Parts: sequence; structure tokens; C-alpha cells
Amino acid sequence: MAKLDLPYPEAVFDISFFRDNPLPFYTLAHELYPGKYRPTISHSFVRLLSDKGLLLKLFTQNIDCLEREAGVPDESIVEAHGSFARQRCIECKIPYPEHLMKEAITDCEVPHCSNPQCNGLVKPDIVFFGEQLPDEFHKNRGLPRCADLCIVLGTSLTVLPFASLPGSCSENVPRLLINSERVGDLGCRADDVLLLGDCDDGVRKLASALGWEEELEALWNKTKPSKDSAKQTITGEKSKDEALEDDIALLTDEIDKSLKLASDHSCKVRDHLLDKEEKVQQPKVHTGDTDVASYPANREPKSTEVIDQRTTETDTGSTFVSRIIHQRPQ
Repeated sequence: MAKLDLPYPEAVFDISFFRDNPLPFYTLAHELYPGKYRPTISHSFVRLLSDKGLLLKLFTQNIDCLEREAGVPDESIVEAHGSFARQRCIECKIPYPEHLMKEAITDCEVPHCSNPQCNGLVKPDIVFFGEQLPDEFHKNRGLPRCADLCIVLGTSLTVLPFASLPGSCSENVPRLLINSERVGDLGCRADDVLLLGDCDDGVRKLASALGWEEELEALWNKTKPSKDSAKQTITGEKSKDEALEDDIALLTDEIDKSLKLASDHSCKVRDHLLDKEEKVQQPKVHTGDTDVASYPANREPKSTEVIDQRTTETDTGSTFVSRIIHQRPQ
């Protein structure tokens, strides 16, 4: 927020704020624009499904175009929240040339409509707060009813209407969740399978169950940038500024932890001493069947400690994945 001078974090994707001040968005777009990052092996798995003629449609909330970078065809993708793939004037809706948009984002400049009579602001076809989802989503949102397998990857599945897509599948259609946690109603149906953990690990397990490991790795290797490429990838070296920011963040985190430990220790010592003082000085006040300890006037009762108990779910592994794959009729 300090870097972008935002009144609140979501403002960078708010259409009203964009109309008044588009520069913060284009500062962020400079960091996110396609071409800087390498697709993950999960993106390549979707490409493999497409190559094998098994992909009915990919619905994605991502705006980073990594599915396209992995080679998934345009006609197979529904970008429910838009993406950087296309751009247009927000006033007259005339498309804006891609090469001009790339130049503007590279230079952190704000592009305007190529029609001089309009000169409106231009933005990528990313759905901002205050805008409707694209027509492409509404035209295809019934497709899950035609699927014979639904795979849900890496999502909190909380934003509607996107979150309703897995529920549109027929009752007898298996749904496979590859995710760090259980989301939505996945796991409620008899044929649901939850493969909880890292998405890339889960995709590799699925590929292994299908006998596609070598094909998947080979396809993903094709997305690896060449040594002389100027692209910044996720696994590539960081710039000096990025390395410095990471060092500062790490140092700040360590200081915060140290201060918290010191504060916790001080609180424990103080509470221990106060407890001893109470036992010596403070009598109990009897009120019916209940004993109420008298607290010193200058001391507040200790807060109740709440233990966060979380259930863990067993990794289903490739056995259940194989059940999904082989139980379906040919």
C-alpha cells in the first residue's frame, strides 16, 4: 500500500478508483504482466489434457495468462475474471493494440484510447470491482453438466458465481479436488476424491496413476526459459531491489518474533508472581456454591487461551485417483 499509495488494498482493482487514478494499477501490472514468470507443472497438466483431447473447458480465476503460456488453446479457456490477454478502452470499448499495451506497461505509463476523439483510459480485460463478469463465462457456465470428470485445482472456491461450477456437475460424475485444503462442498458426494496438499505434487500423483509422468515432465520442460532469456522466472535470480526487500521482510519478521517471545516471557513471569501474591494475600469470597477469586484492583483477569484444533485429512494418494480413472465406462 505504501508503494502504490492506495487508500485500501482492493482499490488497485476498483474501477471507480482506476478512473480517478490509474497509475497504481499500471505500477502493479508492471510486476504481473505475462512473460515474466514460468508456468507451473499444474498448468502444463491442463495443456496435456488438451493435447490428448480430454479437456472440455478450463475455467480459471487467474488473470496472469500462465495457462496460455503453457500452451492451452484460447478456445479452451474461460477466464472468469478476465486477464491480460486482451485490452480495450473503458469508454468506447475499442480494442487496444497488444504491442502498445506491452510498451506502456513496460514503461509504467498509462495508455489512452487510440481514437483521439475519445482519449479514454485503457485497461486489460480484467474484471474490476464494480464490473460484470465477461459474457464468455455466462455462455459456458452450464458446461460442467456435460463433463464426465471435474478436477478442481488450487482455489478457495469462495467467490460466486465461479464457486458454483463444481456443484453444476451431475451427481454421478466424480469430482477430484487437488488443493491445500478442503473447499466448497467437495467431499460430500460418494465419488468425490480429496487430494490435499501442494497442487504440483497432486498433479504428479494423478499423472503417475495415468502413466503420463514422462509426457508431463517433457511438456513442462518446454516452458523452461533459455539461458540467454531476459525473462524473469519464478525460479530465476532476483533483482537487487527484490533481494533487498526480501531481506528487510525477513529481518522484520525475525524482530517481530523476538519481540513477541520477549513479551510472552514477561507476561508469564508477571502472571506467575501475581498468582503467588494472590495465594498469600487474597482470600476467597464465597457466593453460594461458587468460589470467586478476588483480583487486585490493578490487575485484569488473564485471558483465556484458545487452542486451535484442526483436523487433518488423510492423503488419498493414487489409489483413489485410480478408482476414479478406471471405474468410468469406456
